[in-house]
Amino acid sequence: MKIGVPKEIKVQEYRVGLTPESAAELVRAGHTVLVETGAGVGSGAKDEAYTRVGATIVSDAASVFEAADMIVKVKEPQPVECAMLRPHHTLFTYLHLAADKPQAEALMASGAICIAYETVTNRAGRLPLLQPMSQVAGRMSINVGAYALMRTRRGRGLLLGGVPGVPPAKVVILGGGVAGGHAAEMAHGARADVTVFDRSMPRLEEIDVQFAGAVHTVYATQAAIDAAVIEADLVIGAVLIPGASAPRLVTRAMLKEMKPGSVLVDISIDQGGCFETSRPTTHDDPIYEVDGVLHYCVANMPGAVPRTSAYALNNVTLPFALDIANKGTREALNADPHLAAGLNVADGMITHAAVARDLDLPYGRPDWLTA
Repeated sequence: MKIGVPKEIKVQEYRVGLTPESAAELVRAGHTVLVETGAGVGSGAKDEAYTRVGATIVSDAASVFEAADMIVKVKEPQPVECAMLRPHHTLFTYLHLAADKPQAEALMASGAICIAYETVTNRAGRLPLLQPMSQVAGRMSINVGAYALMRTRRGRGLLLGGVPGVPPAKVVILGGGVAGGHAAEMAHGARADVTVFDRSMPRLEEIDVQFAGAVHTVYATQAAIDAAVIEADLVIGAVLIPGASAPRLVTRAMLKEMKPGSVLVDISIDQGGCFETSRPTTHDDPIYEVDGVLHYCVANMPGAVPRTSAYALNNVTLPFALDIANKGTREALNADPHLAAGLNVADGMITHAAVARDLDLPYGRPDWLTA
């Protein structure tokens, strides 16, 4: 199979779909890897690193798309990339379609088979291709939240962990999954006063044991969330419903009751965000203010640390990329129901029920899919 790796063109996105080490594995398996020049530079991989392992450097994205059977990316294809997709292509990348109807319609029109990292599952029912980026985003959320709390960034002027004689900041984390758990770990390590909300009692019990009770856990009723957000200095939105839009847990009306200069960090922004006032921002201009409350809503947070995140992502995507390349897309999807769970678009149809529901688009499954 011919595998193409275009350079990411989303604003301030520096990750790469295949590292040189991953490219080497595909070449070793007998496949052709075509990498757009400069695609790996942001992640610390020069073109020469790819050519040394047998990959071919291609001058532009159009040439990559034209020659490749499978396109391996990191972020969702931008409109110009959607226009280059053809029915023979397999697209393997993050899509987050539930918050992006124009992209979904463009992918449907392309006729390509589109597999989304974020809905691929494993035997435990978890999302293994989303997990490493959730880990990165969860840890980053505390760093960027602490930065935004500084008065120089219009925040409350608080040090997250306080100092002897001065209390620490109150951090509220909505969602105790992978991202929320890693956010809690970082916030607790910084000596903040941390509370995690979730609707899974087993997960809350795990967090309680992990931190020996030092991190507060609360069952996530709306009333409990409302009361905590009003008192919080930093709120992390880390709610995930696989494939679907994130629920809106903080309304605009609640902002008026929050402390001036408090901070909301929305990790869920890729799926539409869990704050009513959230809108996607970029690393160029990440923070905006609504009713005195600062919002950090960067849709590709891990893109700021590409050396870490690109390799973490490749660690989990490579086995699936190899499987698709070795077997062919349709056979690989039919052989592995967990990979098939990642199928979001095929034959001009939305093939993921939650995506179709949230976008109010017809749902269907291709005749050839038996998984």
